[in-house]
Amino acid sequence: MKTDFKDIRIGQFIAKRVQECDMDNVRICNFFRCSQEEVEEMYKKQDLCTELLLKWSKLLSYDFFRLYTQHLILYSPPEGGEKKNEPVSTSLPMFRKHIYTKELISFVIDQINTGAMNKSEVMSRYRIPKTTLYKWLSKYNPK
Repeated sequence: MKTDFKDIRIGQFIAKRVQECDMDNVRICNFFRCSQEEVEEMYKKQDLCTELLLKWSKLLSYDFFRLYTQHLILYSPPEGGEKKNEPVSTSLPMFRKHIYTKELISFVIDQINTGAMNKSEVMSRYRIPKTTLYKWLSKYNPK
C-alpha cells in the first residue's frame, strides 16, 4: 500500500489493519463497548480523538500515531528564520525529531525513482541529510 502521509484518513488505516489482523467484530465491539454500527462509523472518520486512537493502537498492536509523526517529518515548515541562542526548556517529554520508518524511506525512494522529485529536491523539501539519503539509496533502492 502506497501511503499518503499528507492526507491521513485514520479510519481507513484502522479498517485495513483490522482486515490484516483478521480481527473478529465481536471482539472489537466488546473492547470498545459499542455497536458494530459505531465501529463502522469509526472506519469512515478522517480523524479520531487520541483516546480512541490509543485504544485502537493497543487492540491492533500498531502505532497509528506514527502516521502523524511521519506527516510532521515530511510536511512541517522549516524551523523559523530567527536563530535562538539557547534552547527553550520544557516540562514536556522530548523526542528525537527524525524517526525514519521503512514506509517513509520507501516513500522517499519512490519519489526519486518515479521522477516526481530529484535527490536535491527531496533533501531540501523533507530536510533529509545528504549522507542519510545516499545511505538509503544504496541500502534500500532495488536495482
